[in-house]
Amino acid sequence: MNYILECNNLTKTFGPTIALNNVNLNVERGKIVGLLGPNASGKTTLIKLCNDLLTPTSGEILIGGKKPGIETKRIISYLPERTYLNDWMRVSDIIEFFKDFYTDFVPDKAYDMLSKLNIDPKDKLKTMSKGTKEKVQLILVMSREADLYLLDEPIGGVDPAARDYILDTILSNYNESGTVIISTHLISDIEKILDEVIFLKEGQIVLQKTVDEIREETGKSVDALFREVFKC
Repeated sequence: MNYILECNNLTKTFGPTIALNNVNLNVERGKIVGLLGPNASGKTTLIKLCNDLLTPTSGEILIGGKKPGIETKRIISYLPERTYLNDWMRVSDIIEFFKDFYTDFVPDKAYDMLSKLNIDPKDKLKTMSKGTKEKVQLILVMSREADLYLLDEPIGGVDPAARDYILDTILSNYNESGTVIISTHLISDIEKILDEVIFLKEGQIVLQKTVDEIREETGKSVDALFREVFKC
């Protein structure tokens, strides 16, 4: 099978701290996957390894069959947990920058999403609220025709009223032959758009199943099963 993400005995340590411990994982193309776990479970570490921002201590990680590097960065659209855009830039300037930098970036899609959220492309980021900045960053990420979208807490900073629109933005704008991996702790909010979930606990995968399998086998929602597994 042609997996977009493969981890083989993947381990990452920071001194005596084990962030990921012998992780084995395969993620198919064309899925929306929830990467779920409490704080310090290894979610952000895994996403950073996918993006070549960290190097494995041992084991292997493959993106589309290749080790993370320049080639894989061309097919990954990454939303980090923290904003990385420059405050002095106008949104329209950033769109031009993305257009020049990423061959798969679709400016018309970005402008359409900005319009639906009533965000003026002429505005500078420094004039925006934290939540609006995060919406802009998500719009930029979802305006690419990527093979793999890695979204680290995409709805963590937006108000509850905007979450449904943000999730609809993800669902409506990703490349359907690509895969979306969403790391979050707001499980009840995103459950409705997920095909599959991965539970991470203390750097190890404790569950990987489709949402339908969870409901059929346990009679529980993903949120209810998460609370049971992690006792929260």
